[in-house]
Amino acid sequence: MIERQAITHIPLSQYAFTNSETSMTIRIRTAKDNLLTCTLWYGDRVYPKDPILFTPLSMEKVASDLYFDYYEVTFESPYTRVCYYFELEDQEESTYLYADIFSKKLPKERSEFYQYPFMRREEISTVPEWLKHAVVYNIFPDSFASGYRTISASGNETTWERGLSLHSRLGGTIPGITENLDYIAQLGFNCIYLNPLFVAGEYHKYDILDYHHVCPNMGTDADFHALVDKAHEMGLRVVIDGVFNHCSWQFFAFDDVVHYGESSRYKDWFYDLRFPVVRPETSDAVPNYSCFAYERKMPKLNSSNPEVQAYFCEVGRYWIEQFHVDGWRLDVANELDRDFWRAFKKATRQADPESVMIGEIWESAESWLRGDMFDSAMNYDFRKNCRDFFGLEAINALEFSGRITDMMYRYPTGILQGQLNLLDSHDVNRFMSYCQNDIRRFRLAEVFLFTSPGAPSVFYGDELGMDGNSEFTLRGPMPWKGPKHDEREFFRQLITLRKENEALMTGTFQTTAASESGLLIYRRELPGQKITIALNGRNGTVSIGKCTPDREAVLSYEFSGGTLGPFGYAIFVDQ
Repeated sequence: MIERQAITHIPLSQYAFTNSETSMTIRIRTAKDNLLTCTLWYGDRVYPKDPILFTPLSMEKVASDLYFDYYEVTFESPYTRVCYYFELEDQEESTYLYADIFSKKLPKERSEFYQYPFMRREEISTVPEWLKHAVVYNIFPDSFASGYRTISASGNETTWERGLSLHSRLGGTIPGITENLDYIAQLGFNCIYLNPLFVAGEYHKYDILDYHHVCPNMGTDADFHALVDKAHEMGLRVVIDGVFNHCSWQFFAFDDVVHYGESSRYKDWFYDLRFPVVRPETSDAVPNYSCFAYERKMPKLNSSNPEVQAYFCEVGRYWIEQFHVDGWRLDVANELDRDFWRAFKKATRQADPESVMIGEIWESAESWLRGDMFDSAMNYDFRKNCRDFFGLEAINALEFSGRITDMMYRYPTGILQGQLNLLDSHDVNRFMSYCQNDIRRFRLAEVFLFTSPGAPSVFYGDELGMDGNSEFTLRGPMPWKGPKHDEREFFRQLITLRKENEALMTGTFQTTAASESGLLIYRRELPGQKITIALNGRNGTVSIGKCTPDREAVLSYEFSGGTLGPFGYAIFVDQ
């Protein structure tokens, strides 16, 4: 029997989306190993006669997780307005599915079919082409460099307007980053993502005082101009961190509210104010205003306020138009008003049609990635799954494959190709710490990072074996002089492999084998190119047999005679 309760299809979602003004992808999820065939029937929803003429397309089972199969078909549609239904068949029966109704008969009225009302160009589910090919190096400015291949590792204090102090911890600077762009480019990266660099009090720069200037203890606006110009000359894109959910409690608008109370023209710029607004003197005191998490020094902005939206849209345009940055990573993105982000995207895309918006969203981000807001999200689910399989060994390859499949099919294909995949960031323990400094497990995770759909992002120092499981250690000084593990050549090889093989950037992904131990084999494929990757995530020897091509691996470790040794891998390219 067809297991009807397991079947999922949602119109106008990751289950039905446009790839261009003429191309569509339709998906359906079914119980695992339940169907024999799945057929999509589609037609013109405004066809002038009855009955509508439908065209059948056979759907391919493209992926499976622990519980479900995913069927998919991508096709060129001659119609801009589409209606459709499914024909499902197992060994015992067949049924039609339309508008969430299972029936042996087709409906009487065209409105009862599934509908794609219009293939609007504004809703095409894709990202700027360069993001699909990006290999990102994430820099925490305070921690990276104060000169050529050096970091002072000592902080400083600068006095700003109103006598306010601006702090650094390790002394990293904008010129320091510029002096080391050759290091980043030589590894093969083609994009840098910088954590905040605006005027702010604390070393991390997430408590912003002035959104229009570089923080003086990091450098000057001219220094940042020079950084972006040199980066572009070297083929490096530049993405910067936008913190618009909250600001410093000394930000001019909040300062005005503190001083003038309910008469302040900025009182509606902030969330949940109770007057008189008072800055708490101690960290355990509860503020009478909403703030970021429990941080009293970071009051929460009211992003639904039109003036706030206009102010930050201008900020977004300013850094693109004046400094030519290539996009924004957006902090705490899912706490802000959705119309704020729609307006911000419109403003930044007008400034540069190729600029990108990457949201910081730790959970499933599908509702934010519909084409009207973000192009991409920081893929923390990718990290968590890799942590559990490669680092902690808490799940086996079969469970890992299931989680990865579920994660990937939350998003349209074009959006998936721009997801910012990461193992590390400034907010999480270093991945090396989860690996207990076992470089073999770390390397396996990096292989998976660079061969998966989405843009790989590497946190500074990962290539030098940095570990850390606390705020100050995971954001520690770049180990220019004494790395624990020098993995630069390994990273260079992975990046070169990715850049030389389009299938690793925009090809399909399919698991071909996953064991209840550590063996995982998957394939990336485009017409004329097939890449097979075999990983052994456990401390034992496994045979990969006929699941891989009969040819030499282009990159491997502990691979010989068709077997993978402990924590071994092998990558095969078939052109």
